This record gives sequence, structure tokens and C-alpha cells, in this order.
Amino acid sequence: MKDPINNYWQLKMESVKESLESNNFDVFIAQSAEEAKDIALNDIISKLEVKSVSWGGSVSFVSTGLFHALKDREDLTVFNTFDKGVSVEEAMELRRQSLMVDLFITGTNAITEAGHLVNLDMVGNRVAAIMWGPKNVILIVGRNKICGDIEDAMFRIKNYAAPVNTMNLDKKTPCRKTGICHDCSSPDRICNYWTITEKCFTKGRIKVILVNEDLGF
Repeated sequence: MKDPINNYWQLKMESVKESLESNNFDVFIAQSAEEAKDIALNDIISKLEVKSVSWGGSVSFVSTGLFHALKDREDLTVFNTFDKGVSVEEAMELRRQSLMVDLFITGTNAITEAGHLVNLDMVGNRVAAIMWGPKNVILIVGRNKICGDIEDAMFRIKNYAAPVNTMNLDKKTPCRKTGICHDCSSPDRICNYWTITEKCFTKGRIKVILVNEDLGF
């Protein structure tokens, strides 16, 4: 076999796809970040009546190029929550408005083999939008986010994803310096809201693109 690693992950993703679909998610498999962008644009967005779009913090989303493909679209009302040129108050208002868009795009911190989404948020706008509000949600999920079960997912998030994200965001938290969760009380703490999404309601509202590459944290 020429590429056993990719073949292993392909089999793993097909199994997770089956689990997610049994939980009422729509699921697509991409072999690369570029293909994930194409699927989002051509197989999902083009078939929806999308007039407004926004997104939550997600390195996976940005790495596909989808952010740059959508942020200046003149045919869409875009609530750009990544805009560094606005004040904190304006950014929070954009996040509130993003709960009522036609399409919200983000990632997930972890996904279990049983097809459950596990997330940990600082502000809560990302997980809120996944659960309710936007008419449609697209999640970009690299193969590195797949975990055995909820316990594995939570361990991964607290002991890898969160410390790395604090480093990426230059937060003033203990884990930024040590790489270990201290269950801190820092004003910059990003670990505030846990959510576990076992099923998608309504059926097909959340579309998951599984990517056969490591994406994000």
C-alpha cells in the first residue's frame, strides 16, 4: 500500500461520517483544505439561499481559504467577526448579529467516533451559533480532531487545543507558559463554556466537512 497513513484516516473518517449521519448531520469528506473550500462553495453554499454569512474563530476555516473567498462578496451581507479594525464593543455586536445569519462557518475542537461534537469556548458565540440561531452551519474539521469518546475529546481540548490556542492568541494565562492547564482564573481564560452536541436539530442544519489533513488546533 503506497499511502497507509492517508488510507487509515480515510477509513476512520468514513466511519465517523456514518456516525454523524446517523445523528442527523450532513457530512462531506475532503482530501485537502483546498477541496474542503470547493465543497463548501460548490456543493453547499451554492445550493442554499444564503444572503448573510458570518463565522466563529477557527484556524481550520481560515486555512481552507474560505474566509478570503467570502469576506468581500458583494452578493452577501458579511458580518466579519475577524475584523481587527473595530472596537471590542463593535466586535461583540457583530457576534450578536451573527446569530441570525443564513450561514455560520466555524470548526469544532473535537469530534468523537460516535459522531458527537465537543467544544470549549471563551465568549460562547461560536458554540451558541452551532447550537441555535443561524439557519445553516458549516463545520470544517481536520482529521486530527477525531477522538475516541467524549472523555478523550475533553482531555484533548484542555491539554492540547486550549494551551496552543492561548499561545496563538497571545493570552496571558498560565498554560501559555507551561503548556499545561491550571484551571486558572485569569481574565484571559479561554475555557469558559463546554458544549456537547450529540445530534443535529433540525436534520441537516449542520454540515460537517471532514478533511484528510491536520487542520487547526
